[in-house]
Amino acid sequence: MRKGMLAPLSAIAATAFLAACSSDNSSVSEPTGPVEISSSSDEGTAPADTASSDSSAPFTESESSSSAEITSSSEYSSAALSSDARPASSSSAIDIFESSSSVASPESSYSSWTAANSSSSSPYLWNDEFDGTAIDASKWTFETGATGWGNNEWQYYTARSENAYVQDGILHIRASKERYESSDYTSARMITKGTFSFTYGTVEARIALPMGKGIWPAFWLLGENIDAVSWPACGEIDIIEAVNDENVVYGTNHWQYEGGHAQYGNSTKDYYGTSKVLNITQFHNYKMVWNEKLIAMYVDDFKYQEIAIENAKDGLEAFHKPQFFILNVAVAGNWPGFDVDDAQFPNEMLVDYIHVLK
Repeated sequence: MRKGMLAPLSAIAATAFLAACSSDNSSVSEPTGPVEISSSSDEGTAPADTASSDSSAPFTESESSSSAEITSSSEYSSAALSSDARPASSSSAIDIFESSSSVASPESSYSSWTAANSSSSSPYLWNDEFDGTAIDASKWTFETGATGWGNNEWQYYTARSENAYVQDGILHIRASKERYESSDYTSARMITKGTFSFTYGTVEARIALPMGKGIWPAFWLLGENIDAVSWPACGEIDIIEAVNDENVVYGTNHWQYEGGHAQYGNSTKDYYGTSKVLNITQFHNYKMVWNEKLIAMYVDDFKYQEIAIENAKDGLEAFHKPQFFILNVAVAGNWPGFDVDDAQFPNEMLVDYIHVLK
């Protein structure tokens, strides 16, 4: 990706980073410094799933760095996207980049699930304990196929029980090495689009992630209006992403800025000078707090991402509108790369529960 001129910290950076370092973990300094502007026109690089590990022109922080790149993006629908690639380093980043390809939005419309659907005595706006013997079809549907999902991924997403099933109170999303249709790998991608979407709340989930060269699990959200406004205008909230054999969890927000794509993210490896050592293959308690002022993400009460959305402008308005959940495990792609260790398969993401508190 070509680099462009440096510019002073602008309105987009001031808005996006206002609360980024108000960490519970330690005392940190507020981000300051330049934002990098670029007019990249890289072919074949899709929004929402292309990593940028370049931090050659960061704005400075306390023992941490962040960079910004701006170009234009074409329209993408939810059917074309998996979770966005994050910086391959521990730095936070905003990336806006161009893609020459476009994907037609699927023809679908639906209404948001609302609190009226939940019991007044329940503490939850929505929840899934993954009890019983089958995935609850009233809560989850599947996206299937092998389109590359905007990231040149290799797996074929299926709706088969071989790739997604419930056993002993745990949801299993299994990536496997097998020839299926046009692909050499299979996996599953589950969504609540059409069954549940929400604005504001506290999300709690107990999840164990797969780890291995070429693997890419994610737990994330997309704006329910994606079919009307496309991506990234719909907004995207990535609560959990991990790649390859890193014991690192990434959290990122994506939105539209001046017709392009902006992203801001951090990780457990380096959150403004703090870090969290963890084995991602073990169960951990993940949490996202989303209200009118901010979106913050935690693992075992360690904050690894926060963004201010109060008085939102420059596309951040997307984070004041309903979003739906996505769970998926990808194989290969622009962020993890294309060196896949087949010895890891089958490899699974395990989900004990997901709660959305009122």
